[in-house]
Amino acid sequence: MALKATIFKASLQVSDMDRNYYAEHALTLARHPSETDERMMVRVLAFALNAHEHLAFGKGLSDTDEPDLWQKDLTGQVLHWIDVGQPDEKRLIRTSGRAERVTVYAYGRGVDLWWKANAERLERATNLTVWHVPTAASEAVGKPAERAMQLQCTVQDGQVWFSSAMATVQMEMVALQAGPA
Repeated sequence: MALKATIFKASLQVSDMDRNYYAEHALTLARHPSETDERMMVRVLAFALNAHEHLAFGKGLSDTDEPDLWQKDLTGQVLHWIDVGQPDEKRLIRTSGRAERVTVYAYGRGVDLWWKANAERLERATNLTVWHVPTAASEAVGKPAERAMQLQCTVQDGQVWFSSAMATVQMEMVALQAGPA
C-alpha cells in the first residue's frame, strides 16, 4: 500500500516591502512521503517570496508535468513556474518555453555542483531566474514545520525574515541567474 501525503496547514502573513505586497494566506500543504520538512518549508518560503492571489501549489514531486508552485491566468496559461531544489536542466529548458517566467529556489549542500554542471546550458533560458537559498537558512527554515503553523515573512531591500513561533531566520538569497524582473 502506498503511503499518503501528510497534510499541513499554515497561516502565512506576507509583508513584502520590495514589491509593495501585504496579505495573509491560508495555506494547505500536502507533504509527499519522500519530502523532507526542509523541502516543504522552502516551498512555503518560495510562496511567500512570490505571493500572489493566483499563486498555487502544484503536484511537484508527484507529477513531473507540474511545478512546486505556479501562477496561471484565467485562460490556464502559465505565467510563473516555480521549482525548489535542484531540478533537471532539460526540464527547466522545456518549462521556459511553457511559462512566461520560471524561478528556481535551489537549496541543499550540492547547489554549487548542480549550478556548475548546468549554468552554461541554462543561460539559454532568458526567462529563468535561479536563486540559491543558503544552506544554513534552508535548514533553519525547515525546523519549525508543524501540522498547524503561524508564519510571517518580511522582505525589505533584498533581506528576508521568515518567522514562526519557534524562531526567526534572516537570509539574503544569492542570485545565480537573473531572469526578467
